[in-house]
Amino acid sequence: MVSASTTAMAEKISWYCALFLALMLVLSCCQSSESEFNSRMLQVHRSRLNKPCDEIYVVHEGETLQTISEKCEDPYIVEENPHIHDPDDVFPGLVIKITSYK
Repeated sequence: MVSASTTAMAEKISWYCALFLALMLVLSCCQSSESEFNSRMLQVHRSRLNKPCDEIYVVHEGETLQTISEKCEDPYIVEENPHIHDPDDVFPGLVIKITSYK
């Protein structure tokens, strides 16, 4: 009787080990995919830094019209955006039109 109980316990442990190894394999694949995704997003971010601004630009935290003008090479932001009544009243989320004069 002790022998059957020991065999059952050994089978149960081996199933748990197999399940654990399968889970570790799945998690390692997910982690690899996440790493590849982060790497790809970094490449996209770097390419956007080297690229002139898009025609439609959303103001980010800490930006001013001066910094946006320099970054996007557009000295006429105020003239092109009649909805900006006060150049000092720029806030995150404000959408502006950019025309790059490179």
